[in-house]
Amino acid sequence: MASKLYVGGLSYSTTTEGLREFFTQCGTVESATVITDKFSGQSKGFGFVEMSTTEEAQQAIAQLNGRELDGRRLIVNTANPQGARAGGGRPGGGRPGGFGDRRAGGFGGGRSPKPFRW
Repeated sequence: MASKLYVGGLSYSTTTEGLREFFTQCGTVESATVITDKFSGQSKGFGFVEMSTTEEAQQAIAQLNGRELDGRRLIVNTANPQGARAGGGRPGGGRPGGFGDRRAGGFGGGRSPKPFRW
């Protein structure tokens, strides 16, 4: 069963292919991804690597955590599963008192506390 790893501390010059090659010394890499900003395309400094077995993933953590890649010391951990995101689809991210949520008691962040009128 494949095991996903979080890789932090990446250099902005590290590519997905470079990350994949670096992790092949510990076993078979199913996938490697450097996370990038959707607008600028620049690396955010972290990524994910999926190893083919749990044993290879543990070996990668033991061998590569703290090692340098492209001049930066890496942090390698088991990736946590992505949970549900907050928000709820409302303006203000679903937080009480956020923008557009005056009926719930908020005033829209920095606005004067005037009564809400329909």
